[in-house]
Amino acid sequence: MSDSDERDELQRIRERKRERLKRRQAAEQAETGSADSPRTPIEIESHSHFEEVTSTHDLVLVDCYADWCGPCQMMEPTIESLAAESEAAVAKVDVDRHQRLAQQLGAQGVPTLVVFAGGEPVERVVGAQDRATLEQLLQRAA
Repeated sequence: MSDSDERDELQRIRERKRERLKRRQAAEQAETGSADSPRTPIEIESHSHFEEVTSTHDLVLVDCYADWCGPCQMMEPTIESLAAESEAAVAKVDVDRHQRLAQQLGAQGVPTLVVFAGGEPVERVVGAQDRATLEQLLQRAA
């Protein structure tokens, strides 16, 4: 597979994920009347959006991920269920789209998960984690 073919495939994967996220957010908005409901992962669009999310919500689990990352894909159902079932807001940062923000968050590998409490980072783990570990991180930070 050539570099061009790989880039095209990555772009197709990103587009599919964005479309799924948009459909999920639209469905959630129809149910709750809020597009930024913490019941679904919040796709970070910019550094200012990130600042808004971490300052608006008391507890935020930030998932620094990449579409091409196998462990990130494996964790996606866990991340989505935590967003739906926990009190924490869940924010997703695409490290390819937001390289500077990912660097500021200390994401040297993916997935990197950072817990923010009161607008400040309080916990950080790298690599695939099970749900129990993530729940413990959130409990400690709350």
